[in-house]
Amino acid sequence: MLAGLFILLLVLILLGAPVIVALDLVALGGFLLNEEVSPVEFPKRMFTFLDSFGLLALPYFVLAGELLSRSGMSKKLVQLANALVGRWRGGLGQVSVLGCMAFGNVCGSAAAATAAIGGVLSPSMKEAGYKPGFTAAVIGCSGIIGSIIPPSMIMIVYGSMAQVSIGGLFLAGVLPGLLITALMMGAVAIFANAGRVPSANVGDPSTSLTEAKCWPNASPATPAVGSLRAFLGAWDAVVAPVIILGGIFTGFFTATEAGVVACVYALVISLFVRRTLKLRELWGVLLNAAITTAIVVGVISAAGGLAYLITFLRLDEWLRGALLSVSDNGYVVVALLLVVMIVLAMFIESLAVLVVLVPVIAQIGQAFGFDPLHFGMLIVVATQIGAVTPPVAVVLFVATTVADARYDQTLRHCLPFIVALLLGLVLLFFVPALATFLPGLVAGGAG
Repeated sequence: MLAGLFILLLVLILLGAPVIVALDLVALGGFLLNEEVSPVEFPKRMFTFLDSFGLLALPYFVLAGELLSRSGMSKKLVQLANALVGRWRGGLGQVSVLGCMAFGNVCGSAAAATAAIGGVLSPSMKEAGYKPGFTAAVIGCSGIIGSIIPPSMIMIVYGSMAQVSIGGLFLAGVLPGLLITALMMGAVAIFANAGRVPSANVGDPSTSLTEAKCWPNASPATPAVGSLRAFLGAWDAVVAPVIILGGIFTGFFTATEAGVVACVYALVISLFVRRTLKLRELWGVLLNAAITTAIVVGVISAAGGLAYLITFLRLDEWLRGALLSVSDNGYVVVALLLVVMIVLAMFIESLAVLVVLVPVIAQIGQAFGFDPLHFGMLIVVATQIGAVTPPVAVVLFVATTVADARYDQTLRHCLPFIVALLLGLVLLFFVPALATFLPGLVAGGAG
């Protein structure tokens, strides 16, 4: 039955059925076919799965992301990134990586970071001579940093499902997020050294860091914006994560309360400081946030029913037995589990993979003595790598659309970036301190 359920789920998704519909149909079908469990348990488990204080943070961060997207922060962050790294090897490719990291540090979503930074940078990259496929590949693969570096929607979901501190996961994501950013920028530099992309932004190569222009091919009328002026221009985007994460790390407020603070901050910036949002437009922002929240919560609730069913069918015992049949070494077992998570996320939306399997796989990590924060970061990174790995690669589809490229063009350029992401996962796997150092430091300081 388990095999049949997963095959049916995969077929429905590949046929284009919405994830929430596929999960609901498969879960309900499983309950109806299994005589040992009542179908009444399905709706009960759906609501039980949502009964989590940690999930209360989700709608607030979704709304904050919508508001911040309307504030114009993405353009300011791109300008700051360009002033800092625009003259490095790879020019705007480097800017796209750093921009995705910075915006992800504000919005917490891979898709949002990809769409926002891609929308700002794609026209300039095309003008500077970057191929559309490369533009989509670098922005899409960099976009997942938004789900790895805090605050992250994926971490909120994982923490609530696995009963792991969301604030601890936020701390654990800082160093891995910075590491993957550095690896991605290194991959762009390799492309530039090989002559496959422009080595720097179009313009005077002698332009110093403090005189770097905001955009390539800037007209003489475009004012030169130095790194300090660019930093001041993006002050609100820089302050946002300091307030949000600083409050969580110091214990001033919880992750859920941080979501409320983020909403208030984003609302004030958008309405009164930058004035990029009109009061009459606020209803549309609230509606978009409500729709996004409903979709995510619907997927989680549907997956909750399916998760109960597969737990009832003892998938955890089968999976553990299958992994142990290969090796009884904890590192080997968890490494195989990460491969499974990547492969599943290649075909199924990463959020669906997480909410269905987290209750099962969290027990495996605990059984082999893995630190819950380290294990959680490994799972988050693995699923996000799957999200940019063909054939499905949801985030790459977003980037391809934004960059006005063809999907086959994107695939031709994404392999080196996927290798860089895998290298980051390997380093995180063998160096647990990347995930545990900051949480331990904060906990030690608090003690």
